[in-house]
Amino acid sequence: MDDQLTQRIANNPRYQELKAKRSRFGWLLTAAMMIVYYGFILLVAFNKPFLSQRMGEGVMTVGIPVGFGVIVFTIIITAIYVRRANNEFDELSNAIVAEVQK
Repeated sequence: MDDQLTQRIANNPRYQELKAKRSRFGWLLTAAMMIVYYGFILLVAFNKPFLSQRMGEGVMTVGIPVGFGVIVFTIIITAIYVRRANNEFDELSNAIVAEVQK
C-alpha cells in the first residue's frame, strides 16, 4: 500500500469512527470477560465452601455449572463481537474503501 493511500485512510473521518467504535467495544467486552473470569477465580480462592456445595444427591457441586457458565459466557461474547464485526464494522470498512478509492 502506498503512503498516500495510507494517509487518506488514516485521515478519513469514517476510519476514525471505526477505530473508536471497535476499540470501545473491544474494551467493553474485555472488561466484561475479566469481571466474569476473575470473579470466578475470586470465588475459588475465597469462597470454596459455596462452590463445593453439592447440588442434589449426586456428585455435582455448584462450582461445575459456574465454571461451565464462564466458558459459555466466553463463547457468547465472542459471538456478539463476530456478529457486530461482520455487520457494523464491515459496513464501515467497505464505506471507507469506497470513499478512499474515489
